Amino acid sequence: MLELRGLAVHYGQIHALRAVSLRVEAGEIVAVLGSNGAGKSTTLRAISGLLRPTAGQILLEGQPIGGLAAHRVVGKGVIHCPEGRQVFPRMTVRENLLLGAHRCRDRGEVAARVERVHQLFPILRERTTQVSGTLSGGEQQMLAIGRALMGEPRLLLLDEPSLGLAPRIIETIFDAVTAINAAGTTILMVEQNAAKALAIAHRAYVLQVGRVVAEGRGRDLLADGQIRRAYLGH
Repeated sequence: MLELRGLAVHYGQIHALRAVSLRVEAGEIVAVLGSNGAGKSTTLRAISGLLRPTAGQILLEGQPIGGLAAHRVVGKGVIHCPEGRQVFPRMTVRENLLLGAHRCRDRGEVAARVERVHQLFPILRERTTQVSGTLSGGEQQMLAIGRALMGEPRLLLLDEPSLGLAPRIIETIFDAVTAINAAGTTILMVEQNAAKALAIAHRAYVLQVGRVVAEGRGRDLLADGQIRRAYLGH
């Protein structure tokens, strides 16, 4: 479904990505792991059109999308749920969700999408009219994911979905990611909680200083002693 070939990205003189190659097959959860500054978020931002690559290719179902404007990437079914939630704090939960479906003109379909988000995250139904800036961190993360799902992504890019959350909420978020994938959405996920990510990922890549240094099936990397020492704190 998605393939990166030799992707390079610069921030001025800083070489953020160096010849990164990876692939995501339809129906997979693929995790991208690595320490701070490894280039994980930069990879997602390049895919979604927020950054322009300086070299390499980004292919979606064999067609190049590298360098396309972000709204055109969204139009191809690739939706980015960014790090830090980035909900609109002065808008209600419902208003945030409706923004995610701005491309859909069918009111019945929009209502059906809202209902699917409510089924995934029941607390959002209870918070429908609440101003989003007053939600807890976990609720804001649920809202950010729900808003992304309102666009009916074929490929969902998740950037640090568990960052800063309590352990109980992290379990809820990872259960939701698994359910989203089981319903047919392909997921490319950046995550610092490597143990959790590898436990649900079909495959994973490890980045270090802008390069891929390891790749494999999630369970294999989880069992790899070197990976555990470097990224799982064991």
